[in-house]
Amino acid sequence: MAGTPRIVGVVHLPALPGSARGGAASDFTAMLEGAKRDAAGWAEGGADALIIENFGDAPFVKDSVAPHVIAAMTVATLAVREVSGLPVGVNVLRNDVLGAVSVAALAGGSFVRANVYVGAALTDQGVIEGRAAEVQDLIRRLGAPIEVWADVDVKHAAPIAPRPLGDLAEDAVERGLAGAVIVTGRATGQPASLDDLRAVKEATPGTPLYVGSGTTADALPSLLSIADGVIVGTWAKRDGQLFNPVDPARVRMLVDAAR
Repeated sequence: MAGTPRIVGVVHLPALPGSARGGAASDFTAMLEGAKRDAAGWAEGGADALIIENFGDAPFVKDSVAPHVIAAMTVATLAVREVSGLPVGVNVLRNDVLGAVSVAALAGGSFVRANVYVGAALTDQGVIEGRAAEVQDLIRRLGAPIEVWADVDVKHAAPIAPRPLGDLAEDAVERGLAGAVIVTGRATGQPASLDDLRAVKEATPGTPLYVGSGTTADALPSLLSIADGVIVGTWAKRDGQLFNPVDPARVRMLVDAAR
């Protein structure tokens, strides 16, 4: 992936067929149209890259998802890439990083997000352990130029043994070979701490740092004084409401603020 994207827009997939709140497989075509619409909105507004995730599939499994989820996300990633013309990342929730790598490799994705990449965390799905060695081995075997963007002390989770954020970031990059690191607030939509961003940036100065939650146009200049980019979902939706379509005008506000 050329350069470091500044504005990374999230394409939230609704509940996929087969999930707790999902419909029949025949409903997938309509879901795909919504994903394509949002991808086009991000591209129209000037976003630099996208990341697609199965956000509607709660309650999430903690690691390996069912085959139909991988199938749906592969089709959706291909469609989002084609419509937007942007680099696309994949996040298979809660933490199926091997599945995300598989989707990205076959659908032309550029990166994957790993909520727990090194170490272990206590989450609402139970204890999740990082599998960096397996992830890097799969990337090598598939021959795909895929980066891993690793969360550091990810939202909706707590490290099993609390350690300084800088140490966690160093492990992700130096021992896990992450290509970028992500800092979030405590939950979806909650802002990341500027102190946390500084600690991670100081520990891994040569690695792109992304803000992974709670970004607004007003907050963007201060965030980008430390971080290299932001991953934005809800704020760019119409009226800032999670389940509304992406609003290209709000995306342009983010892009203008980033400049």
